[in-house]
Amino acid sequence: MSTDHRTGTASLRLTSESGETLAHRDVRVRQVRHALEFGCAAFEVAQAGEDYQQLWLDLFDTATLPVYWGRYEPERGATRRDDLMTAARWFAERDVRLKGHPLVWHTVKAPWVDALALEEAEALLRGRVRREVGDFAGLITTWDAINEVVIMPRFTNEPDGVPNAITRLCAQKGRVEMVRLAVEEARSVGTTPRLVLNDFDLGPEYEQLIEEVLAAGIEIDAIGLQSHMHQGFRGEEQLWEISDRFARFGLPLHWTETTLVSGDLMPAEITDLNDHVVASWPSTPEGEARQADEIVRQYTTLVEHPAVESITYWGMGDAGAWLNAPAGLVRADGSAKPAYHALRDLVRGTWWLDPTTVRTDEDGRLPLAGFAGRYELELDARSAQVDLAPGDQALDVVL
Repeated sequence: MSTDHRTGTASLRLTSESGETLAHRDVRVRQVRHALEFGCAAFEVAQAGEDYQQLWLDLFDTATLPVYWGRYEPERGATRRDDLMTAARWFAERDVRLKGHPLVWHTVKAPWVDALALEEAEALLRGRVRREVGDFAGLITTWDAINEVVIMPRFTNEPDGVPNAITRLCAQKGRVEMVRLAVEEARSVGTTPRLVLNDFDLGPEYEQLIEEVLAAGIEIDAIGLQSHMHQGFRGEEQLWEISDRFARFGLPLHWTETTLVSGDLMPAEITDLNDHVVASWPSTPEGEARQADEIVRQYTTLVEHPAVESITYWGMGDAGAWLNAPAGLVRADGSAKPAYHALRDLVRGTWWLDPTTVRTDEDGRLPLAGFAGRYELELDARSAQVDLAPGDQALDVVL
């Protein structure tokens, strides 16, 4: 196993806008971001303090934003579009790629929909998908189109006891047609979003669903795989085996939600992670050392797998973490854990090109070699960006 498939080399030929060959010039080269997406759930970042924001931007280049129907439209017709738009633009201004999560899900759904007739609920759901994809076109370019479809038609864990409209709709239509609803409505807006089928079920039922979805001619762009490792690290062999198993469908793999705890592990007998409720779940020195070791092993394995296109850590900070687990890379007090530094040493160290100055030859050419991604070239007051792909290439650049 290696990361050779992630790297590229290029011969760049530099000319000015007037066509002059820029020979024997010193050009500053710096990497801007990776082609492989190093993402993080970023629900709190745009409103956080500058130190926290900088920690996030110094490590991640892809943000997942919350577009849960129940939180986005808590009352019918009253959306939080302006708040989400502000956050999306904040990231876009910093060249961060954006994903919305999720368009269709049976949890964190709009409770006011449950009381409606199923036909009306379906019409509203379809409209919700079109509205969000259309409103955020050009900003949010990737969506978890539908989330956790395997369990969707049989989901019963409703604290208020009210029948779930999304679950009932999925039971009526079937899983495949529910996926079709999400995907076709998202594509009907006329934009070109990248759509992910996402699930925490990494077993045969999810594989069968993917087979049926593809056989039905439904066009998904990536397969989403979740792994909240609150009960312990899966290990390199299992991560590789899962990636291999889902790579057979010929679609990019997105590890959409991953976490590793830096405190006591959740008891192994817990089946549903949501059932583990404790008054306090602190991060510990021993747990932080374990988390740092495991995150290096996790990311190294996934970066080495050729089918993996995106890896998202599910929340940088402990404050407000899912299930109050100490799964963040930053403590509640804002200080970075060893896992943060360990991961950054990979993403912005081992797998990153440090800024450097390169002199062009007599033909205005300079070599570029590094991990596939976006690079910026600076000469005097001029600059240009180039996308380095894996393998060898020759590129013309106008500065």
